[in-house]
Amino acid sequence: MTSATPPNLAEKTTLLVLDADPPPRLGRLTGRVRVEHADESSLAALLPTADVLLVWDFASHAVRRAWPGEGPRPRWVHTASAGVDHLMCPELAASDTLVTNARGVFDQPIAEYVAALVLAMAKDLPRTWDLQRAREWRHRESQRIAGTRACVVGSGPIGRAIEGTLKALGITTALVGRTPRAGVHGPEDLDRLIARADWVVSAAPLTEDTYGMFDARRFGLMQPSARFVNVGRGQLVIEEALAEALASRWIAGAALDVFEHEPLGPDSPLWAAPDLIVSPHMSGDTVGWRDELGRQFVELYELWETGEPLPNVVDKQRGYVPGH
Repeated sequence: MTSATPPNLAEKTTLLVLDADPPPRLGRLTGRVRVEHADESSLAALLPTADVLLVWDFASHAVRRAWPGEGPRPRWVHTASAGVDHLMCPELAASDTLVTNARGVFDQPIAEYVAALVLAMAKDLPRTWDLQRAREWRHRESQRIAGTRACVVGSGPIGRAIEGTLKALGITTALVGRTPRAGVHGPEDLDRLIARADWVVSAAPLTEDTYGMFDARRFGLMQPSARFVNVGRGQLVIEEALAEALASRWIAGAALDVFEHEPLGPDSPLWAAPDLIVSPHMSGDTVGWRDELGRQFVELYELWETGEPLPNVVDKQRGYVPGH
């Protein structure tokens, strides 16, 4: 937790919201703060007047383009997402502005989604649905997942939730993080672990060290029976290399919930890649998730308003909330 400078309570705080539809529900803050709304075209002009910026449109890169260098700027930026790469820029990283994220909201939903993908691939459910639509009765054998091995890359709350959920299914799971510690392997173990894994799950933040980490070399290290899942950031994966690995049967299958460019264009070769499950960045989005994000921000705001330490503070140089 990190302390934040409280606002001057003699005047209403100006909260600037980078909008997305539907807008956030601010609950107890209604009437207590001056709320202004911005889109990508108006953000730059409004940023110097704001005390707090809520990046509700977490798919937008407008903050990176609009963040002011010298002069007035928000004292606190909160993004309604786990990743912060869409807003970090050198000027923001060098400033004294506090940055927080939505750590904690998406952990278990994403873990459940990964478990669903693992089960769907092991039990050949996509092919079952295809055969059903074709009215074709074709008996097959499916894979037992208990006793298989998984390597989860990313040791933050999402990665740890995935690890726990896969272990509950009887999968022996190794967790890889930025630095080795109790229960977590370091990057130097990654190649060895993915070479023996049946399931490789990417849940890492996007940093200079992780950009493009899953490339042709790493897909070549995996077993022909292995399957790959990415619920981290799209830029962690060289998509052409993954498509080639699937087409050449270097690996048995994959599932992607995040992509380098979103939405995925209709001409992308990934749509037709064999044994690939494509989903539209929805692994953490369960019923009521927007309301939960709004409640989290209100709770953080009330801490900030009184000068209390805030959780979820991002290390702006690393690009994520450090673990404990």
